[in-house]
Amino acid sequence: MKKYQLMAPGPTPVPSEALLAMARPMLHHRTPEYEALFVEVRAGLKRLVQTAQEVIPLACSGTGAMEAAVVNTLSAGDTVAVVCAGKFGERWIEIARAYGIEVVALTAPFGETVPAARVAETLRTRPEVTAVLTQHSESSTGVLHDVRGYASATRDSAAILIVDAVSSLGIADLPMDAWGVDVVVAGSQKGLMLPPGLAFCALGDRAWRRVEASRLPKYYFDLAAERRTVLRNEAHFTPAVSIVVGLREVLRMLEAEGLGNVLRRHDRLARATRAGVEALGLRLFARATPSPALTAVHAPAGVDSEAIVAAFSADHNITIAGGQGEMKGQVFRLGHMGYAAEFDVIVALAALEQVLAGLGQPVDFGAGVRAAQKVFADRG
Repeated sequence: MKKYQLMAPGPTPVPSEALLAMARPMLHHRTPEYEALFVEVRAGLKRLVQTAQEVIPLACSGTGAMEAAVVNTLSAGDTVAVVCAGKFGERWIEIARAYGIEVVALTAPFGETVPAARVAETLRTRPEVTAVLTQHSESSTGVLHDVRGYASATRDSAAILIVDAVSSLGIADLPMDAWGVDVVVAGSQKGLMLPPGLAFCALGDRAWRRVEASRLPKYYFDLAAERRTVLRNEAHFTPAVSIVVGLREVLRMLEAEGLGNVLRRHDRLARATRAGVEALGLRLFARATPSPALTAVHAPAGVDSEAIVAAFSADHNITIAGGQGEMKGQVFRLGHMGYAAEFDVIVALAALEQVLAGLGQPVDFGAGVRAAQKVFADRG
């Protein structure tokens, strides 16, 4: 028997507290019991997103929240600038173009990022740009974009900043109000340690004013209608009741740990993973600031990264992820977000050593584990 380990960059493992809560008899969403649950969840989400605004839950994936952000704040014929240095930057472009929105693509090679100065220069030279769309953590490449810098660039402009925080909420610091981010979207299956199926949208005052002017079609993703019901502690449409029940448990866990400690834990896990990978002679894919959510790694020369992913699964019953799009066959990705701890990283690195040896690569057994342990031993 081989114990199963999920170490992909989403979905991520779900803690037993949430699993047990979600296994209880189903609540009806038009009852006092659900209302009491939702009151607690509303308050916890505001603290997690670090905002005074309502955080609106939607029964969909993170991509649904991305689409909701677009259709509620923009109109056909608008022009947006998109930070595009990975597959999910490309997704912003695809959503915008699907709704007749003109796109100024601020591209960078996968593994790199777009400097905030370039965003500021674009807003200066292209005054027709009404929004900047970006990821915070680009999970296809393992890069963390400079959202704080982008917010500084947009703050005094006519453009709002819309941030995909699907793989950064509860993982990397993103104080929405303090930084002046206009829209934050996220999902349930990464830092929030829940099954897929619940997404979130938080809009600041500038973004809500855009909602009033938006002329794109919307029905299920009508955030103004959703906010009216949220303020009554109700759901506009049938919510993902079981996941919301689990969300209450997760928010309690995160608050017990303390958000600062949660962020430091992810940073430590990421640094240990990177140290272990590099100690094995492998190269990180991220050439810009790496994300604390996952580590993307170049496969050794002559090795298909899909063979590494397959060997993790077949030999060790561990699920990791390969590369996406143009990175397929070149990159593998190790997740260390959400319900992840130090010995999860140790297990993944020990397995990586065995996988590489099984694929005929020279391995200094223990080097990766040793490097990670040194990071964990240093509590400074």
